[in-house]
Amino acid sequence: MIFLKSVLIFGFSFVCLCRAEALTILIDPGHGGDEFGAVAMSQEKNPQPIKEKDISLAISKRIYDILREKNYSVFLTRSMDRTVTLPERAAIAEKTKADLFISVHINSSPEGGAVGFETYYLDNHDDVAMKKVEKTENIQSSGDEVVVQQILVDLVVQQTVNTSKPLAESIHSQLKSTVGKKYGIKSRGIKPGLFFVLALSKRPGVLLEVGFISTYKERVRMMNPKFQDDYARAVVIGIENYIKGQKKRPVRIIKTKK
Repeated sequence: MIFLKSVLIFGFSFVCLCRAEALTILIDPGHGGDEFGAVAMSQEKNPQPIKEKDISLAISKRIYDILREKNYSVFLTRSMDRTVTLPERAAIAEKTKADLFISVHINSSPEGGAVGFETYYLDNHDDVAMKKVEKTENIQSSGDEVVVQQILVDLVVQQTVNTSKPLAESIHSQLKSTVGKKYGIKSRGIKPGLFFVLALSKRPGVLLEVGFISTYKERVRMMNPKFQDDYARAVVIGIENYIKGQKKRPVRIIKTKK
C-alpha cells in the first residue's frame, strides 16, 4: 500500500524543524506527466484543455526562484512536465534532506462559481467535505497500490502536526493579507487533511490549493504571470515568518527507524 510501501523502502524517520540553520525547502508541483490533475476547457472558438499540472508547475517554479534569490537551499520534485509518483516525491524529500515540504495544487468543484484559496496541513479529522478534496488529490494515475496502516499514519500526524499547522497558519495569513486583499479573493481557511503526499514526506509540510480551475475568473487569474508572482511572494514571506518563529524554539530533532 502506498504508505506502508514507502515505509519499507525508505525507512521511517521524522524530522521536526525547530531552527532555520541549513534550512532546505522542497517545493512540490502537484501532478504532472500522465497525471493532469483538475482540467477545464478554455472558452475560445477551438477550446483547449487547461490543466492543473501546468499551473501548479508555473507557480511552484516562481516560489522556487524567489527562494533561490534569497539564498535558501531549495529543490523541486519536478521542474518539467513529467510523472512523479507519491513514493518518488517522498524519496526526493529524503534525498534532499528537506526541512519543509510545500505542495502546490489547483482546486476544482462540480458546483459552478466556487472561489477562494485554502491551505491544508496533515492531521486527522471527520469532515466529509474535506474527505472529497483528499480523494481527488490522493489519486495516482499509475495505479499504485494503497495500503494504509492507521497506526503509522497516526504516528506521522503526531510528529508533524505541531510544526505543520503553524507553517500553514503563517503562509495562509500572508496570502489572506496580501493576495486575498489585492485581488478580492475569498479565504476558505486553514484545514486538516490526510494527504498521502504530506504523510509520505514525513516532515513539516502544507498543501496549498491556489484557486478553482473550474471557475472561469479564477483560472484566468491563476494563469496570469503577475498573479503567480504575487502568490509566490506571499508564500515565501509566510515561510520566512514561520522560520523566524521557529528560531525562538529549542532544537528538537526526532528520528525513528523502522
